[in-house]
Amino acid sequence: MGPAPSPEEKGRGVTAAIETEGLTKRYGSHQALRGVDLHVPAGTVLGVLGRNGAGKTTTVRILSTLLVPDSGRAFVAGLDVVREQAEVRTRIGLTGQYAAVDDRLTGRENLVLLGTLLHIGRSAAKSRARELLAQFDLTDAGDRQVRTYSGGMRRRLDLASCLISRPPVVFLDEPTTGLDPASRAVLWAAIREQAAAGTTVLLTTQYLEEADKLADRVVVIDAGKVVAEGSPEQLKRDVGGEWLEVSVTDPSRTGEAREILASVAGSVEVADGKLSAPVPDGTAGIAAVAGKLHANGIAVQEFALRRPSLDDVFFALTRTSEAV
Repeated sequence: MGPAPSPEEKGRGVTAAIETEGLTKRYGSHQALRGVDLHVPAGTVLGVLGRNGAGKTTTVRILSTLLVPDSGRAFVAGLDVVREQAEVRTRIGLTGQYAAVDDRLTGRENLVLLGTLLHIGRSAAKSRARELLAQFDLTDAGDRQVRTYSGGMRRRLDLASCLISRPPVVFLDEPTTGLDPASRAVLWAAIREQAAAGTTVLLTTQYLEEADKLADRVVVIDAGKVVAEGSPEQLKRDVGGEWLEVSVTDPSRTGEAREILASVAGSVEVADGKLSAPVPDGTAGIAAVAGKLHANGIAVQEFALRRPSLDDVFFALTRTSEAV
């Protein structure tokens, strides 16, 4: 039997920067991956969502050549991640869940050293370091030891480090976990800039807003399997239509309002005094609820229509399975 065909040889029409088929991985009695299939076109951002233990990091570690799968195939930039590990490593950047920078060096020294080790040349490394320090708002701190950096600054430097050689494929494993909103915004801007320049980005995250804002497509992994895939908008549509949210002026009448909403919509969820239900029959259903509330003299404090969010998608897809 000859070697497995690369993604480009499969004739899928769109060149894949990342391609996997049937990836499995077991740690002792724990089955971390149960046949993961991914297809990430070049120059796009894929958001990978999943709870702790779902298999996100294991997938990234296989794609970045840090782990070997038990079975299945994986290609990055057209290269087999098992048979061509050295070549794969020259084409990727990786940021793990914890910043991997040297506390004893300055931010600039970290970048220049890494660029030199990656054989881009010392002069080019210095120039690239200046660019990245500016891009990540670290110019003023560039000549300070990293031990003096805040957590957000260290995270920004870590992402800058993985971009020093301008890799065509970048893996970001929960890059903004624990960051303050300002630092997260800087990283989001940098990720958008890389994607706009043609870099392929695989981003794992537990922040659903992050995937919604950055990803062209999203996959949801649960218990080691891909349980859904599509654009953020597609996944929202798949979960269902719009939801009506109602809160009443007099909290003692919440129960009555719930009965009215249930008579039109069926199931009703209650959280912090607010009633939520899927909208039946579009505007006719909304009008029916409003009319019944008015007819029963129930004053409304809030009456709003809400589209499904990625949070709704995530909970709908994963609520019936146990975390692994």
